[in-house]
Amino acid sequence: MKKIWLILVIQLITNIVFGQNTEVKERGQWQGIVFGGVAMPMGSYKSNLSMAKNGPLVGLAVDKYFKGNRFGIGVDLRAFQNNIGYNPDTLHFANGFIAPTFVNEKRYRHFAATLGPSYKASVSKLDIEAFIRGGVLFQEFPEYYSDLTVNNLTYLRLENTNNPRNNAKAWVGLGGLRFSYKLSSSIAVFLQGDYLNTFGSSFRKDSGEFHYRKYEPLKPIDPTDVIVINQGRPVDIYNYFQDVPQDYKNHTQTLNVTAGIKFILGRSKEPVKQPEPAKTVAPVPQFKDIVVVVKDKQTGIALSGVIVNIKNGSETYTSVTNANGEAERLKDVKRGTYEISGIKNAIAAENAKITDTDFNQTGNTIYREILHDDPRFTLIGETIHIKDGSKLAGINTVLTKTEVNTNMNQTSDAEGKFIYQLEQQSDYTIVANQSGRFSQTESVTTKGLNRSQTLYVTLKLGIDDIESGKTFVLKNINYDFDKSDIRPDAARILDNLVNILKQNPSLRIELSSHTDSRGSDIYNLRLSQRRAESAVKYLVNKGIDKSRLVAKGFGENRLLNKCANGVDCTDAEHEANRRTEVKVLKYSAE
Repeated sequence: MKKIWLILVIQLITNIVFGQNTEVKERGQWQGIVFGGVAMPMGSYKSNLSMAKNGPLVGLAVDKYFKGNRFGIGVDLRAFQNNIGYNPDTLHFANGFIAPTFVNEKRYRHFAATLGPSYKASVSKLDIEAFIRGGVLFQEFPEYYSDLTVNNLTYLRLENTNNPRNNAKAWVGLGGLRFSYKLSSSIAVFLQGDYLNTFGSSFRKDSGEFHYRKYEPLKPIDPTDVIVINQGRPVDIYNYFQDVPQDYKNHTQTLNVTAGIKFILGRSKEPVKQPEPAKTVAPVPQFKDIVVVVKDKQTGIALSGVIVNIKNGSETYTSVTNANGEAERLKDVKRGTYEISGIKNAIAAENAKITDTDFNQTGNTIYREILHDDPRFTLIGETIHIKDGSKLAGINTVLTKTEVNTNMNQTSDAEGKFIYQLEQQSDYTIVANQSGRFSQTESVTTKGLNRSQTLYVTLKLGIDDIESGKTFVLKNINYDFDKSDIRPDAARILDNLVNILKQNPSLRIELSSHTDSRGSDIYNLRLSQRRAESAVKYLVNKGIDKSRLVAKGFGENRLLNKCANGVDCTDAEHEANRRTEVKVLKYSAE
């Protein structure tokens, strides 16, 4: 297909050249050019390495043709931008996540200054020009990376740009064809196609290439996978990624299609033309669509659930933004002034305005983007059944800010989702509070999170049914060494157990304490009995009838793994055996 097009272009140029009257030579012209269009990435600049998308291009050019107006020299100045098509979501797994972060804007921005020869063939009102240029490309690269975070600690940078400088220069070549149609002796319109490509690995001290480093994946990480941390290192991460990162680099290359206006000076012979009739001025459009998008100011993430009001005089259009941050499109609205406002979580977004002059713009749609600046993080949780992972609707959840012990309540929606706003640098616990149901008390923290990079914190809250004979492990019940006193952090967990017992008056439980195998059997048995009795005493002091409670210390008699006396085990393996359990002795749903 490319060869066919090349043959057609050569044949067309040949016909035009030999069809010209060569007897009269005109003095050389000057021509000034204004153009705009689209820059389409090619090769590795478009592939998974750079992931550049089509973008806008604008430019100016000046050509000076010598006598006869066939050969000349020209200067081309152009700017173009290509956004990045890379916009992944945070990947969550059981004890962490992989989060992408953009340090600067998600785009490549370039400015090219080139100089080189031109050739032109003309017949009647049609010109065909071929040109080759060389010069310098000023480049502005994006900077982004993806980090592996396990247990709220960042361990490994899985991929990142590693350009020596984000602003770099490179040698560039440019070549193309321009097809012009003269409207008069001094003005022409044209369509142009050209190809731009950088070359060479450096420009003086600058690296002219885009650099990228990545640990290539070996297999996907599932949401249920657990990354094991040993001695401060994620020991099994290389089951999912290669152990040595790969370094990549590429050149900027684009195929550009543009159109514009050419202003011609210096032509000596021009036939007299009849004046053209006056052109009819196109009517000013009176109706357009309006699209409003709301984004988080600090991260640039599109926001759903924002109430947007678009007011025109006495009329107000109200809608709620979708998952893409878009309010409902207003179609064919009349010309006028529109005031735009938005609100979410009792915090107003920045206002915007559409005026009468905006309706003079080209296109059928007026676009406005407004920013919402809430300094808090957003917790998006799901209530799921522990047995099969299915989503549970209508579950009451309680969020407690641990520093001040204040509570907030919310019921999960039809999709099992619940949403809370979290203050910066704060610790929270969250638990389900529902008759006939049991959940662990989960911990959530915003300490160590950067609000300019992170908006959402996610959590899956496991829910189980209370049934006779079932046993639940109470997470995060900790005791001081050789002590049985209830610590403040353990008290919060037991308070949630108090709520479960009060909501289910027929519930009778055995509360048992277990130790690891370190220490003597008799010592561990006595210590676990004291701890179980302390927990029962705490529940009784909170108003629970003692007849509904049984305290049982099992010491090291019910280990969950191989770590019996004399077996060499890690601290993590011993920790699995130190636990507090609740066994349902009797329960009947009311």
